[in-house]
Amino acid sequence: MSRFASASDGGSLLSKSRRLRGVGAARRNAELVEASRAERGTGSDAEAGLSFGGSEWESNPPTTGQTCRPPVLKTGRITGPHALPKSSFQFPVSGCKRKAPPTYNGKAMTTQAARYPFVQLDVFSSRPFEGNPLAVLPDARGLSDEQMQAIAREMNLSETTFVLPRDARTESERGVRVRIFTVQEELPFAGHPTLGTAFVLRGSTGREEVGLDLDLGKICVRFEETPGEPPFGEMTQKDPEFGVIHDHDAVARAAGLRATDLDSSLPIQTISTGVPFTIVALHGLAAVRELNVNLKSATEYLQRSGGQFFYFVCRETVERAARLHARMIFYNGEDPATGSAAGCAAAWMVAHKVARPEERVLIEQGIEMHRPSCIFVRAGREGDRVVNVRVGGNAVEILRGEIFF
Repeated sequence: MSRFASASDGGSLLSKSRRLRGVGAARRNAELVEASRAERGTGSDAEAGLSFGGSEWESNPPTTGQTCRPPVLKTGRITGPHALPKSSFQFPVSGCKRKAPPTYNGKAMTTQAARYPFVQLDVFSSRPFEGNPLAVLPDARGLSDEQMQAIAREMNLSETTFVLPRDARTESERGVRVRIFTVQEELPFAGHPTLGTAFVLRGSTGREEVGLDLDLGKICVRFEETPGEPPFGEMTQKDPEFGVIHDHDAVARAAGLRATDLDSSLPIQTISTGVPFTIVALHGLAAVRELNVNLKSATEYLQRSGGQFFYFVCRETVERAARLHARMIFYNGEDPATGSAAGCAAAWMVAHKVARPEERVLIEQGIEMHRPSCIFVRAGREGDRVVNVRVGGNAVEILRGEIFF
């Protein structure tokens, strides 16, 4: 055979070379088309604004000088001798295998969200952005204990409450079932969550009384309406239990205070109307404002002596109308208003003649953290017993939303 191709052979070699180049181009173009189709969401080459030419290429092959383009169908799939082999690249638009759902803390996370509406209020204030914030889930049926605690941590407020509706007869007899959680634990009772939840349950019905079934038992909140003023709610707490009277020096050491910070004319005593608070009277506003409580040693002391939290008060106040100025500092920071502690303080005031029986007095709290709160308290006396502790105030709704997970 001759080393040199004839003229007729040259034509066939040129045609063969063009065909080979066409195959490579076809593959590259196919890849571009599939990628473009995926980006644009289109279903054909025409929709994507791309074309490889007509489908008559095989019957009318290109002549010299024409662009060599492989044929396509309307679907954009290359046909004829230049069709891509099955193993060639295809953009994975569809047909992908479903991945296993992600996990968190060893548990599968679902994409089907459970939805729970919530309301947020500022309690012990009639003005937004003051008082003590509270989140209330009006219908928490279906939530586990673990989920309630997780939601309370997510809200990151002093407390979050969960309402568990029941039939009307049960609620009339026993009250509406409510559970109270801090970011760390469930409480049998707390003041501002009880009052705020009662405001939510009352809504715009004008009801004079709302009963709540707490772990502590049934607590009733009664409402007063005065024309031109916001509604006022007052809860009746459990009759107080008076505990130990503490040594001033021991409390000063435990809380990280100076002995001179304490008001020596008043006793330090643990009292409970549901949650035991140790009422500590300080000398004046300066001592209250400079509080820097050693939480570790304070907690250890309280555990030994039967208290759960310290409630620091003084008779010097910012507002002239107030009887006590108060602060409550605990593991979640500072509480703007502590209704359960205020009930204990009401019993303490009557027992130690800081307030007269049945006298409604004001405790101011939250001022140092720019969340001023107004807590109105009173208590009665029967012989040598303090009874009928009541704690009241206003509440204002500031937020509605939905939790889904």
